[in-house]
Amino acid sequence: MTIRKVMETHPQPTRLDREVLAGCIAECMECAASCTSCADADLAEPDVQEMARCIRLCLDCSDICGATGRIVTRQTAADLDVLRVTVEACAAACRVCGDECERHASHHEHCRLCAESCRRCENACNALVAAIG
Repeated sequence: MTIRKVMETHPQPTRLDREVLAGCIAECMECAASCTSCADADLAEPDVQEMARCIRLCLDCSDICGATGRIVTRQTAADLDVLRVTVEACAAACRVCGDECERHASHHEHCRLCAESCRRCENACNALVAAIG
């Protein structure tokens, strides 16, 4: 994973496990892209009006995941309280979005895949919250 390698070269040590950090960053960025793609696919569905909540949650989750991934990437002078609540918010957004996408998973493959990505990101965020303490 390239991000882990870059983090290893950072001159300022972190007390957090870089493997957990890198995993969270990767899952956040992956989930951001998956949610954007899912929302876009939802817009192309014939029942688009019924997908409004899913579209909204996917776009919100994408924004939160992208911001969280960028914030977690920054190691210099990190405030652990801010980091914790940011990652907790991301986990919550992933949980809610994943739940919504699962409702459509049986008839929309993109929703099934997005729900899986949301669950992976939620788990990675929860692992980082545990590491932060």
